[in-house]
Amino acid sequence: MTKIIFATTNKGKLREFQEILPEGKYSFFTMEDIGFTEEIEEDGTTFLENAAIKAKAVAKFASSSETFREAIVLADDSGLEIDYYDKKPGVMSHRWLGERTYPQAMQDVMDDMKDVPEEKRGARFVCAMAAVLPGGEVLSVQESVEGRVGYEMKGENGFGYDPFFYVPEYGCTTAEMTPSQKNEISHRGKALRSMCRKLEEQVK
Repeated sequence: MTKIIFATTNKGKLREFQEILPEGKYSFFTMEDIGFTEEIEEDGTTFLENAAIKAKAVAKFASSSETFREAIVLADDSGLEIDYYDKKPGVMSHRWLGERTYPQAMQDVMDDMKDVPEEKRGARFVCAMAAVLPGGEVLSVQESVEGRVGYEMKGENGFGYDPFFYVPEYGCTTAEMTPSQKNEISHRGKALRSMCRKLEEQVK
């Protein structure tokens, strides 16, 4: 069974990864499982660069382990782009919070955009994913989901900016969707399925 190490400590992301990847073919591990505790400096200027930085750092660590040297390391970098803010926060989506909680940051945006019309509230979640194979080859994909900044926070599911990310085709926020609905349309779900197809070509 092929081992996959997820280069993240975000429990929400881990849950989504495990819900989407096929069972029975892969065994899943976290950075904690392999003893990786280093801080990774995500200093790339794009989502793809940051995903590769994370994956390579964890892969280098895993390569020195007898147990994990043949594992695939999978990392993602994702974020929110808001058209009204010239596609910010983008790669700075997490650091953009500062000392604020996600609800506080979302409320600040909604307050600032309270008079912005529907057609100028465009936004998207972007997810770039990188996988480092045992031989060092790097596979990468990037996907997105289009939506709008809502006028209020709704829903209890999901995490991060989900409660104010409104998807017109579904008439709800991504936090109001069931996990299976969200995984079907989300940036991370689409990126993970694209990566799965690439991995299937490598792992026969």
